[in-house]
Amino acid sequence: MTPDGLESVMQVEIWSDVVCPWCYIGKRRFERALDAFAHCDEVTIVWRSFELDRNAPAERTGSYAEMLGRKYGMPPERAERTLQHMTDVAAEEGLEFDFGGVRPGNTFDAHRLLHFAATRGRQEELKERFLRAYFTDGAPVGDPEALVPLAVEVGLDEAEVRGVLAGDAFGDHVRADEAAAEELDITGVPFFVIDRKFAVSGAQDTEVFARALDRAWTKSHPLEMVGGPEGAGGEDCADGSCAV
Repeated sequence: MTPDGLESVMQVEIWSDVVCPWCYIGKRRFERALDAFAHCDEVTIVWRSFELDRNAPAERTGSYAEMLGRKYGMPPERAERTLQHMTDVAAEEGLEFDFGGVRPGNTFDAHRLLHFAATRGRQEELKERFLRAYFTDGAPVGDPEALVPLAVEVGLDEAEVRGVLAGDAFGDHVRADEAAAEELDITGVPFFVIDRKFAVSGAQDTEVFARALDRAWTKSHPLEMVGGPEGAGGEDCADGSCAV
């Protein structure tokens, strides 16, 4: 069901991580396409879990540029240029990236809370808040104590949030999403799947998302012929000739 109670006829599943810069940029581009989509009120968005590094510690030390350089074998200057490029692209989408204040860490608990938020109708709000907290506010998303106020801010009950974080609730949901990603051969994020029939990989331009939505809608809503007896057509002209 959509948030307003209407029956959803199209589902978009989005695999992403809350520490993925292109996931945030892709989210904005997709949202722009969805806002312009004629049937946007009949679309349900489901955020799926994807950990870029399951073995990440609660918080990594060192700068983001250093981490990027180590991961991809980049010299410091190139890493800095890469981050500046992502910052500039984000700004074009109305996002503020501050890689100097970013505090990378393990995102398993964040994903568990996103699944919990879905049961309370707040998944979209929490996803957005986690992304902004990480890329703009410098929040350590691998620290459960840092996640609590963010969840409460979007309307979740603090006691329930702490209860989820204190145990292993929704951990199986995270693993199920990741298993589904493997089955669908998803190796990078963001990754958008529409009705399990159409896929868009990466932070594509808004126009690409718009075409995907239109194509998926047309595929699931074929034209129905209406005419005479047994759907017979009327006189027409085709292939350079007319019925006479």
